[in-house]
Amino acid sequence: MTRFETFKGRERELALLDDLWAAPEASFLVLYGRRRVGKTRLLTHWLKQSGARGLYWVAEPTSTLDQLRSFSQDLYNFANPGLLAPADFTYTSWEQALQQVASLAREERLVLIIDEFTYLLDNDPGLAGVLQNAWDHELSQRNLLLIISGSHMGMLQRHVLSYQAPLYGRATRQLHLRPFLFGVTSVFFPLYSAAERVRLYAVFGGIPTYWERVDRDATVMDNVRRELLTPDNLMQAEPRLLLQDFLREPNNYIAILRAIALDARTQKEISDHTGLAQGHVSKYTSVLRQAGFVERRTPIMSGKRSRLGRYHITDPYLRFYYRFLSPRQAQFALNIEEPALAEIKQYLPRFIGTHTWEEICREWVLRASAMGKLPFLVDQVGSTWSREAQVDVVGVNQREKTIVLGECKWQARPAGQAVLAELVAKTRVVLPGQRAWRVLYLGFSRSGWTDGAHAYAAELGDDKEERNNWTVAGAQLLDLTEVDDDMKEML
Repeated sequence: MTRFETFKGRERELALLDDLWAAPEASFLVLYGRRRVGKTRLLTHWLKQSGARGLYWVAEPTSTLDQLRSFSQDLYNFANPGLLAPADFTYTSWEQALQQVASLAREERLVLIIDEFTYLLDNDPGLAGVLQNAWDHELSQRNLLLIISGSHMGMLQRHVLSYQAPLYGRATRQLHLRPFLFGVTSVFFPLYSAAERVRLYAVFGGIPTYWERVDRDATVMDNVRRELLTPDNLMQAEPRLLLQDFLREPNNYIAILRAIALDARTQKEISDHTGLAQGHVSKYTSVLRQAGFVERRTPIMSGKRSRLGRYHITDPYLRFYYRFLSPRQAQFALNIEEPALAEIKQYLPRFIGTHTWEEICREWVLRASAMGKLPFLVDQVGSTWSREAQVDVVGVNQREKTIVLGECKWQARPAGQAVLAELVAKTRVVLPGQRAWRVLYLGFSRSGWTDGAHAYAAELGDDKEERNNWTVAGAQLLDLTEVDDDMKEML
């Protein structure tokens, strides 16, 4: 497994921790995010490089008594440098232990980090109330930075983040640590080509722990073979572990994720694929959406209640796993990997074109607009579809009546003029009925564009004709290299 030599890609999060540490008053941070996203690495790196006076303690999935004893002994050792707590030492209660924390933060600034806080809640949900009481009556009056962190998103939501939770409103800040975006791959994998990094991101997503498993001297497909197509490895077990952070009985949820990965997009299609009643599908997809594994996308101009909504798996690795790996577990158990590898090689380009490349291009539009690389600012970006037409990338500014329409192509040869012409032809179908829209056309092609396409784009740039309800604001054609260079610049 590769271990990255330096800590990269979390500059904003480190700056937030620095600001909280420098604050003159007590501060309380709730750090949360899915498993493997790098919460522990962020906290331990910051604690080391900041030089802060602090205690880092990580809870383990053991008994309540063991957890309290472990915390008590670490706290005793911190408070008494050079001494070692007796093996049987423990505070009598969490209330007493937290009083000792308050005493240690009476004069000098102290940071207390409780990692995997949800393991404590799993044993004793009432501990959230204990911490709330300690914060309200004593800890918030001390020179303390308190940080709790956890991966069990459902439990954190119930006991910490939701309106009904005991700790609701106590946190000074909440930080949702998210996976890295595609642009960060250039920092971690500088020797990979842009196309190879897109393949990497399509498979492993933006999870730093997964990236550390990647051999940077081997191709992405070689890494897929070694890390994903063998039995009993971390990556094969990961999807079920992720679901178990939210769900006690994940089987029906797994069936739904498999269906979505195989292009069942509506409740009816998912119901037909899984055999589950549509009412049950609605309930299960609602839970998956709350957990952040699935989203229901609607045409960008139609509103969230549109009947044209489609379900998508948001996490790239889960999407890849349930599309290519989940159906072949029996083969992997027998060390049969060639059928899966052949299927991945055959269908991965289409998979990237349908999912990863479009998502990268939508992100580019948002960032490019904010940085002034487009002639106008867009407020939201998505896509749109109907019986008449589908557009991969749509960016809208409702107030200014400006819209971006984009087409994405992930293919080995340059895209031609016909791709752009077909996009222009869709305009009258996808535009809202109001008049005076200004339309910018964007083409995203992995392998660039033909001379004919560039000539047609130039013609569109000179087009001043006022049509029924729109005028042309211009056309831009981009290839993968240009998109990748921009994403590096926009980090």
